[in-house]
Amino acid sequence: MCAEGRNLKWTLMLLILGGIFCRTYRVRYRRQHICAVKGSSVVFRCSFFYPDGERVQTVKWGHERHSIYAGPFIYDSELNNASSRFEYIGNRHHNCSLKIHQVEHNDAGKYTFRFTTDSRGGKWTGGGGPTLKIIDLSMVVSKPNGKETMKEGDSVNLTCVNSCDKLSSEFTWFKNGENITEGPVLHLRNMSVTNSGNYTCSLKSHTGTAPPVKHIDVEYGPKNTSASVEPSAKADAGSNVTLICSSHANPPVENYTWFKIYDNDIIAVGQQHEYRFNEVSQGDDGQYFCRATNKHGSQNSSVIALEIKVFWPTLTRDVLMIATSAATLLTVATLVAIRRLSKKGTVSPEADCEVDAQNSVYVNWPVCDASKYNQCDGELVYATVNFNTKRKSDVVEQMDPLNDDGCVIYTTVGRNQLLNPSWTEP
Repeated sequence: MCAEGRNLKWTLMLLILGGIFCRTYRVRYRRQHICAVKGSSVVFRCSFFYPDGERVQTVKWGHERHSIYAGPFIYDSELNNASSRFEYIGNRHHNCSLKIHQVEHNDAGKYTFRFTTDSRGGKWTGGGGPTLKIIDLSMVVSKPNGKETMKEGDSVNLTCVNSCDKLSSEFTWFKNGENITEGPVLHLRNMSVTNSGNYTCSLKSHTGTAPPVKHIDVEYGPKNTSASVEPSAKADAGSNVTLICSSHANPPVENYTWFKIYDNDIIAVGQQHEYRFNEVSQGDDGQYFCRATNKHGSQNSSVIALEIKVFWPTLTRDVLMIATSAATLLTVATLVAIRRLSKKGTVSPEADCEVDAQNSVYVNWPVCDASKYNQCDGELVYATVNFNTKRKSDVVEQMDPLNDDGCVIYTTVGRNQLLNPSWTEP
Protein backbone atom coordinates (compact mmCIF):
# COMPACT_ATOMS: atom_id res chain seq x y z
CA MET A 1 0.00 0.00 0.00
CA CYS A 2 2.70 2.46 0.94
CA ALA A 3 4.72 1.69 -2.16
CA GLU A 4 1.75 2.08 -4.43
CA GLY A 5 0.93 5.38 -2.74
CA ARG A 6 4.44 6.69 -3.34
CA ASN A 7 4.35 5.74 -7.04
CA LEU A 8 1.03 7.46 -7.46
CA LYS A 9 2.41 10.53 -5.78
CA TRP A 10 5.40 10.73 -8.20
CA THR A 11 3.09 10.24 -11.15
CA LEU A 12 0.89 13.11 -10.09
CA MET A 13 3.91 15.34 -9.57
CA LEU A 14 5.18 14.59 -13.06
CA LEU A 15 1.82 15.38 -14.57
CA ILE A 16 1.71 18.67 -12.72
CA LEU A 17 5.27 19.55 -13.72
CA GLY A 18 4.55 18.54 -17.31
CA GLY A 19 1.57 20.83 -17.44
CA ILE A 20 3.63 23.65 -16.04
CA PHE A 21 6.46 22.88 -18.48
CA CYS A 22 4.13 22.98 -21.45
CA ARG A 23 3.02 26.39 -20.45
CA THR A 24 6.59 27.88 -20.18
CA TYR A 25 8.88 29.55 -22.76
CA ARG A 26 12.00 27.78 -23.97
CA VAL A 27 14.65 27.80 -26.76
CA ARG A 28 16.78 24.77 -27.61
CA TYR A 29 19.94 24.85 -29.79
CA ARG A 30 21.15 21.65 -31.40
CA ARG A 31 24.88 22.54 -31.25
CA GLN A 32 26.65 24.90 -28.94
CA HIS A 33 29.93 25.17 -30.89
CA ILE A 34 30.11 25.43 -34.64
CA CYS A 35 33.22 25.76 -36.82
CA ALA A 36 32.95 26.99 -40.39
CA VAL A 37 35.40 27.70 -43.19
CA LYS A 38 35.53 31.28 -44.41
CA GLY A 39 33.34 31.62 -47.47
CA SER A 40 31.18 28.60 -46.68
CA SER A 41 27.61 28.52 -45.37
CA VAL A 42 26.59 27.55 -41.84
CA VAL A 43 23.19 26.66 -40.25
CA PHE A 44 22.15 27.13 -36.63
CA ARG A 45 19.56 24.44 -35.87
CA CYS A 46 17.10 25.77 -33.35
CA SER A 47 13.68 24.93 -31.76
CA PHE A 48 11.51 27.14 -29.53
CA PHE A 49 8.43 26.55 -27.36
CA TYR A 50 5.72 28.74 -25.83
CA PRO A 51 2.45 28.22 -23.97
CA ASP A 52 -0.48 26.73 -25.85
CA GLY A 53 -2.98 29.26 -27.07
CA GLU A 54 -0.43 31.98 -27.72
CA ARG A 55 0.60 33.15 -31.14
CA VAL A 56 4.13 34.17 -32.12
CA GLN A 57 4.39 37.79 -33.21
CA THR A 58 8.11 38.34 -33.95
CA VAL A 59 11.31 36.27 -34.28
CA LYS A 60 14.81 37.70 -34.01
CA TRP A 61 18.46 36.64 -34.03
CA GLY A 62 21.10 38.64 -32.26
CA HIS A 63 24.89 38.67 -32.08
CA GLU A 64 27.05 39.24 -29.03
CA ARG A 65 28.40 42.42 -30.58
CA HIS A 66 25.07 44.01 -29.64
CA SER A 67 22.54 43.69 -26.84
CA ILE A 68 20.69 40.37 -27.00
CA TYR A 69 17.60 42.09 -25.66
CA ALA A 70 17.54 45.48 -27.37
CA GLY A 71 19.49 44.79 -30.55
CA PRO A 72 20.17 45.76 -33.20
CA PHE A 73 19.56 42.24 -34.49
CA ILE A 74 21.13 40.54 -37.49
CA TYR A 75 17.64 39.28 -38.32
CA ASP A 76 14.37 40.92 -37.17
CA SER A 77 11.05 39.86 -38.69
CA GLU A 78 9.44 42.99 -37.32
CA LEU A 79 11.82 45.28 -39.18
CA ASN A 80 12.25 42.99 -42.19
CA ASN A 81 15.97 43.69 -42.13
CA ALA A 82 17.16 40.37 -43.50
CA SER A 83 20.24 40.67 -45.72
CA SER A 84 21.30 38.34 -48.47
CA ARG A 85 23.74 36.64 -46.10
CA PHE A 86 21.41 36.07 -43.11
CA GLU A 87 18.43 33.87 -43.98
CA TYR A 88 15.77 32.79 -41.50
CA ILE A 89 14.83 29.26 -42.58
CA GLY A 90 12.51 28.56 -39.62
CA ASN A 91 8.89 29.59 -39.03
CA ARG A 92 6.69 31.12 -36.32
CA HIS A 93 5.67 27.86 -34.76
CA HIS A 94 8.61 25.89 -33.35
CA ASN A 95 11.47 26.03 -35.88
CA CYS A 96 13.87 28.92 -35.36
CA SER A 97 16.82 27.83 -37.58
CA LEU A 98 19.08 30.45 -39.16
CA LYS A 99 21.45 30.12 -42.15
CA ILE A 100 24.44 32.40 -42.78
CA HIS A 101 25.84 32.50 -46.31
CA GLN A 102 29.47 33.25 -47.17
CA VAL A 103 30.59 33.53 -43.58
CA GLU A 104 33.27 36.08 -42.80
CA HIS A 105 35.74 36.38 -39.97
CA ASN A 106 33.67 39.10 -38.25
CA ASP A 107 30.71 36.69 -38.11
CA ALA A 108 32.51 34.76 -35.35
CA GLY A 109 31.00 34.91 -31.87
CA LYS A 110 27.92 33.92 -29.87
CA TYR A 111 24.36 34.04 -31.27
CA THR A 112 20.97 34.04 -29.53
CA PHE A 113 17.35 33.65 -30.59
CA ARG A 114 14.52 35.85 -29.22
CA PHE A 115 10.78 35.71 -29.88
CA THR A 116 7.60 37.44 -28.71
CA THR A 117 3.97 36.28 -28.52
CA ASP A 118 0.62 37.99 -28.34
CA SER A 119 0.42 37.26 -24.64
CA ARG A 120 1.06 40.05 -22.22
CA GLY A 121 4.67 39.75 -21.20
CA GLY A 122 5.22 36.97 -23.75
CA LYS A 123 8.89 37.65 -24.55
CA TRP A 124 11.67 35.16 -24.39
CA THR A 125 15.41 35.12 -25.23
CA GLY A 126 17.12 31.75 -25.35
CA GLY A 127 20.40 31.96 -23.49
CA GLY A 128 23.36 29.68 -24.15
CA GLY A 129 23.20 30.10 -27.95
CA PRO A 130 25.74 28.65 -30.40
CA THR A 131 29.26 30.05 -30.70
CA LEU A 132 30.63 30.32 -34.24
CA LYS A 133 34.32 29.97 -35.09
CA ILE A 134 35.59 30.96 -38.53
CA ILE A 135 38.76 29.43 -39.97
CA ASP A 136 40.53 29.45 -43.33
CA LEU A 137 41.28 26.39 -45.38
CA SER A 138 45.01 25.88 -45.48
CA MET A 139 47.29 24.19 -47.97
CA VAL A 140 50.48 22.37 -47.10
CA VAL A 141 53.09 22.11 -49.86
CA SER A 142 55.65 19.32 -49.67
CA LYS A 143 58.58 20.34 -51.86
CA PRO A 144 61.33 17.93 -52.92
CA ASN A 145 64.33 18.20 -50.61
CA GLY A 146 62.96 21.45 -49.22
CA LYS A 147 63.74 23.36 -52.43
CA GLU A 148 62.36 26.84 -52.77
CA THR A 149 62.05 26.53 -56.54
CA MET A 150 60.68 23.70 -58.65
CA LYS A 151 62.05 22.65 -62.00
CA GLU A 152 61.24 20.07 -64.63
CA GLY A 153 61.32 16.51 -63.32
CA ASP A 154 60.60 17.46 -59.69
CA SER A 155 57.58 16.18 -57.73
CA VAL A 156 55.39 17.95 -55.17
CA ASN A 157 52.38 17.15 -52.97
CA LEU A 158 49.65 19.71 -52.17
CA THR A 159 47.51 18.92 -49.10
CA CYS A 160 44.27 20.77 -48.30
CA VAL A 161 43.58 21.08 -44.56
CA ASN A 162 40.29 21.88 -42.81
CA SER A 163 41.03 22.26 -39.10
CA CYS A 164 37.30 22.32 -38.28
CA ASP A 165 36.59 18.80 -39.50
CA LYS A 166 39.64 16.84 -40.53
CA LEU A 167 38.00 13.44 -40.77
CA SER A 168 34.84 13.98 -42.80
CA SER A 169 35.96 16.80 -45.09
CA GLU A 170 35.87 16.16 -48.82
CA PHE A 171 37.87 18.45 -51.07
CA THR A 172 37.83 19.49 -54.71
CA TRP A 173 40.97 20.67 -56.50
CA PHE A 174 41.11 23.32 -59.21
CA LYS A 175 43.84 24.51 -61.56
CA ASN A 176 43.37 28.00 -62.97
CA GLY A 177 39.68 27.74 -62.00
CA GLU A 178 39.04 24.36 -63.67
CA ASN A 179 38.11 21.23 -61.68
CA ILE A 180 40.89 18.64 -61.97
CA THR A 181 40.41 16.08 -59.17
CA GLU A 182 39.06 15.34 -55.69
CA GLY A 183 40.65 14.30 -52.42
CA PRO A 184 42.68 15.87 -49.61
CA VAL A 185 46.06 15.50 -51.40
CA LEU A 186 47.06 16.48 -54.93
CA HIS A 187 50.12 14.66 -56.27
CA LEU A 188 52.18 16.28 -59.01
CA ARG A 189 54.82 13.89 -60.36
CA ASN A 190 57.69 14.49 -62.82
CA MET A 191 56.53 18.03 -63.43
CA SER A 192 56.88 19.89 -66.71
CA VAL A 193 56.04 23.39 -67.87
CA THR A 194 52.42 22.29 -68.34
CA ASN A 195 52.08 21.95 -64.54
CA SER A 196 52.64 25.67 -63.99
CA GLY A 197 49.54 27.51 -62.78
CA ASN A 198 47.38 28.52 -59.79
CA TYR A 199 46.08 25.65 -57.65
CA THR A 200 43.17 25.93 -55.18
CA CYS A 201 41.16 23.57 -53.02
CA SER A 202 37.71 23.93 -51.54
CA LEU A 203 35.25 21.92 -49.49
CA LYS A 204 33.19 19.72 -51.78
CA SER A 205 30.05 20.44 -49.76
CA HIS A 206 30.67 24.20 -49.76
CA THR A 207 31.62 25.39 -53.22
CA GLY A 208 31.66 28.97 -52.00
CA THR A 209 34.54 28.27 -49.65
CA ALA A 210 37.31 30.86 -49.86
CA PRO A 211 40.14 28.69 -51.21
CA PRO A 212 43.84 28.94 -50.50
CA VAL A 213 45.84 29.59 -53.64
CA LYS A 214 49.24 28.15 -54.47
CA HIS A 215 51.12 29.28 -57.56
CA ILE A 216 53.29 26.55 -59.05
CA ASP A 217 56.07 27.87 -61.27
CA VAL A 218 58.05 25.11 -62.96
CA GLU A 219 61.46 26.36 -64.06
CA TYR A 220 63.46 24.98 -66.99
CA GLY A 221 66.50 25.64 -69.13
CA PRO A 222 66.43 27.23 -72.60
CA LYS A 223 64.21 25.50 -75.16
CA ASN A 224 63.51 25.98 -78.88
CA THR A 225 66.58 28.19 -79.34
CA SER A 226 66.72 29.52 -82.90
CA ALA A 227 68.69 32.02 -84.97
CA SER A 228 67.33 34.20 -87.76
CA VAL A 229 68.53 36.99 -90.06
CA GLU A 230 66.82 40.27 -90.79
CA PRO A 231 66.07 41.29 -93.48
CA SER A 232 67.63 38.33 -95.37
CA ALA A 233 70.45 35.79 -95.12
CA LYS A 234 71.58 36.91 -98.60
CA ALA A 235 72.58 40.54 -98.22
CA ASP A 236 74.19 43.12 -100.49
CA ALA A 237 77.53 44.51 -99.46
CA GLY A 238 77.06 47.81 -97.64
CA SER A 239 73.59 46.99 -96.32
CA ASN A 240 72.56 46.64 -92.64
CA VAL A 241 71.99 43.10 -91.32
CA THR A 242 70.83 41.86 -87.89
CA LEU A 243 71.22 38.34 -86.47
CA ILE A 244 68.46 37.56 -83.93
CA CYS A 245 68.61 34.83 -81.26
CA SER A 246 65.32 33.57 -79.74
CA SER A 247 64.70 31.08 -76.92
CA HIS A 248 62.10 30.05 -74.31
CA ALA A 249 63.29 29.64 -70.72
CA ASN A 250 62.13 30.02 -67.11
CA PRO A 251 63.64 32.09 -65.61
CA PRO A 252 64.26 34.08 -68.79
CA VAL A 253 67.54 33.73 -70.69
CA GLU A 254 70.30 35.57 -68.84
CA ASN A 255 73.00 35.52 -71.54
CA TYR A 256 73.08 35.29 -75.32
CA THR A 257 76.35 34.52 -77.15
CA TRP A 258 76.98 34.64 -80.90
CA PHE A 259 79.62 32.46 -82.57
CA LYS A 260 81.16 32.41 -86.05
CA ILE A 261 82.65 29.29 -87.63
CA TYR A 262 86.11 29.83 -89.20
CA ASP A 263 87.10 26.62 -90.96
CA ASN A 264 87.40 24.26 -87.96
CA ASP A 265 87.49 27.01 -85.33
CA ILE A 266 84.53 28.53 -83.48
CA ILE A 267 85.00 32.09 -82.27
CA ALA A 268 82.64 34.15 -80.02
CA VAL A 269 81.76 37.40 -81.79
CA GLY A 270 78.94 38.91 -79.66
CA GLN A 271 77.18 38.86 -76.28
CA GLN A 272 73.72 40.20 -77.04
CA HIS A 273 70.27 39.09 -78.12
CA GLU A 274 70.66 40.88 -81.48
CA TYR A 275 74.00 40.99 -83.29
CA ARG A 276 74.01 43.93 -85.72
CA PHE A 277 76.15 44.57 -88.82
CA ASN A 278 76.36 48.12 -90.11
CA GLU A 279 77.31 48.07 -93.79
CA VAL A 280 78.29 44.41 -94.10
CA SER A 281 81.31 43.54 -96.21
CA GLN A 282 82.58 40.39 -97.86
CA GLY A 283 84.55 39.60 -94.71
CA ASP A 284 81.29 39.16 -92.75
CA ASP A 285 80.29 36.27 -95.01
CA GLY A 286 80.14 32.92 -93.18
CA GLN A 287 78.27 30.62 -90.78
CA TYR A 288 76.89 31.75 -87.41
CA PHE A 289 74.98 30.27 -84.46
CA CYS A 290 73.91 31.52 -81.00
CA ARG A 291 73.76 30.09 -77.48
CA ALA A 292 71.08 30.90 -74.85
CA THR A 293 71.89 30.40 -71.15
CA ASN A 294 70.08 30.63 -67.79
CA LYS A 295 70.75 29.12 -64.36
CA HIS A 296 69.36 25.73 -65.42
CA GLY A 297 71.53 25.26 -68.52
CA SER A 298 72.14 26.38 -72.10
CA GLN A 299 71.15 25.45 -75.63
CA ASN A 300 72.66 26.19 -79.06
CA SER A 301 70.70 27.17 -82.12
CA SER A 302 71.13 25.63 -85.55
CA VAL A 303 73.73 27.15 -87.89
CA ILE A 304 72.71 29.88 -90.32
CA ALA A 305 74.74 31.02 -93.37
CA LEU A 306 75.19 34.69 -94.14
CA GLU A 307 76.01 35.38 -97.81
CA ILE A 308 77.34 38.78 -98.93
CA LYS A 309 76.89 39.71 -102.59
CA VAL A 310 79.53 42.09 -104.07
CA PHE A 311 78.67 44.05 -107.25
CA TRP A 312 81.30 45.81 -109.48
CA PRO A 313 79.93 48.99 -111.05
CA THR A 314 79.49 49.08 -114.88
CA LEU A 315 81.63 52.21 -115.06
CA THR A 316 84.59 50.30 -113.65
CA ARG A 317 84.26 47.56 -116.28
CA ASP A 318 84.12 50.12 -119.08
CA VAL A 319 87.22 51.90 -117.82
CA LEU A 320 89.06 48.60 -117.55
CA MET A 321 87.99 47.63 -121.07
CA ILE A 322 89.18 50.92 -122.58
CA ALA A 323 92.52 50.77 -120.76
CA THR A 324 93.03 47.19 -121.88
CA SER A 325 92.17 48.04 -125.48
CA ALA A 326 94.62 50.96 -125.53
CA ALA A 327 97.44 48.78 -124.23
CA THR A 328 96.63 46.14 -126.81
CA LEU A 329 96.69 48.63 -129.66
CA LEU A 330 99.99 50.07 -128.49
CA THR A 331 101.57 46.61 -128.42
CA VAL A 332 100.24 45.69 -131.84
CA ALA A 333 101.41 48.99 -133.37
CA THR A 334 104.90 48.39 -132.00
CA LEU A 335 105.01 44.91 -133.51
CA VAL A 336 103.86 46.21 -136.89
CA ALA A 337 106.52 48.92 -136.94
CA ILE A 338 109.27 46.41 -136.16
CA ARG A 339 108.06 44.07 -138.88
CA ARG A 340 107.91 46.82 -141.49
CA LEU A 341 111.43 47.92 -140.72
CA SER A 342 112.71 44.37 -141.07
CA LYS A 343 111.21 44.00 -144.57
CA LYS A 344 112.11 47.39 -146.09
CA GLY A 345 115.01 46.21 -148.27
CA THR A 346 113.52 42.98 -149.62
CA VAL A 347 110.16 43.96 -151.09
CA SER A 348 109.88 44.47 -154.91
CA PRO A 349 108.27 47.69 -156.06
CA GLU A 350 104.75 47.48 -157.33
CA ALA A 351 102.31 50.12 -158.29
CA ASP A 352 99.46 48.89 -156.17
CA CYS A 353 99.12 48.14 -152.49
CA GLU A 354 97.84 44.70 -151.81
CA VAL A 355 96.73 43.15 -148.59
CA ASP A 356 98.66 40.22 -147.21
CA ALA A 357 96.27 38.08 -145.21
CA GLN A 358 99.16 36.46 -143.38
CA ASN A 359 100.15 39.83 -141.95
CA SER A 360 96.79 40.37 -140.24
CA VAL A 361 97.07 40.30 -136.44
CA TYR A 362 94.09 39.48 -134.19
CA VAL A 363 94.15 40.01 -130.44
CA ASN A 364 91.52 38.81 -127.96
CA TRP A 365 91.59 40.28 -124.44
CA PRO A 366 89.22 39.43 -121.55
CA VAL A 367 87.64 42.33 -119.67
CA CYS A 368 87.46 40.71 -116.24
CA ASP A 369 89.02 37.90 -114.28
CA ALA A 370 86.43 35.38 -113.08
CA SER A 371 88.75 34.12 -110.36
CA LYS A 372 88.99 37.58 -108.83
CA TYR A 373 85.56 39.07 -109.23
CA ASN A 374 82.23 37.60 -108.25
CA GLN A 375 80.46 38.91 -111.32
CA CYS A 376 82.08 38.15 -114.68
CA ASP A 377 80.00 38.21 -117.85
CA GLY A 378 82.75 36.92 -120.15
CA GLU A 379 83.03 40.06 -122.29
CA LEU A 380 86.02 40.12 -124.66
CA VAL A 381 87.83 42.93 -126.50
CA TYR A 382 88.83 42.25 -130.06
CA ALA A 383 91.63 44.26 -131.71
CA THR A 384 92.45 43.77 -135.42
CA VAL A 385 95.42 45.31 -137.21
CA ASN A 386 95.89 44.95 -141.01
CA PHE A 387 99.04 46.09 -142.84
CA ASN A 388 100.30 45.94 -146.42
CA THR A 389 103.51 44.16 -147.37
CA LYS A 390 103.69 45.66 -150.88
CA ARG A 391 105.74 48.80 -151.33
CA LYS A 392 105.72 51.61 -153.84
CA SER A 393 108.46 52.12 -156.39
CA ASP A 394 111.75 53.58 -155.26
CA VAL A 395 111.06 56.77 -157.18
CA VAL A 396 107.78 57.37 -155.44
CA GLU A 397 109.31 56.45 -152.14
CA GLN A 398 112.09 58.96 -152.58
CA MET A 399 109.65 61.68 -153.52
CA ASP A 400 107.47 61.04 -150.48
CA PRO A 401 109.81 60.13 -147.66
CA LEU A 402 107.19 60.95 -145.00
CA ASN A 403 104.67 58.54 -146.40
CA ASP A 404 106.70 55.59 -147.52
CA ASP A 405 103.84 53.14 -147.29
CA GLY A 406 100.35 53.41 -148.65
CA CYS A 407 99.12 50.79 -146.25
CA VAL A 408 96.39 51.55 -143.72
CA ILE A 409 96.05 50.05 -140.21
CA TYR A 410 92.48 49.12 -139.25
CA THR A 411 91.56 48.62 -135.61
CA THR A 412 88.31 47.26 -134.28
CA VAL A 413 87.46 47.22 -130.59
CA GLY A 414 84.17 45.75 -129.37
CA ARG A 415 82.37 43.63 -126.80
CA ASN A 416 81.47 40.06 -127.41
CA GLN A 417 78.85 38.49 -125.15
CA LEU A 418 79.78 34.92 -126.21
CA LEU A 419 82.31 33.01 -124.14
CA ASN A 420 83.67 31.13 -127.23
CA PRO A 421 83.12 33.47 -130.19
CA SER A 422 83.76 32.39 -133.76
CA TRP A 423 85.86 34.96 -135.62
CA THR A 424 85.31 35.72 -139.27
CA GLU A 425 88.14 37.47 -141.03
CA PRO A 426 86.97 40.74 -142.54
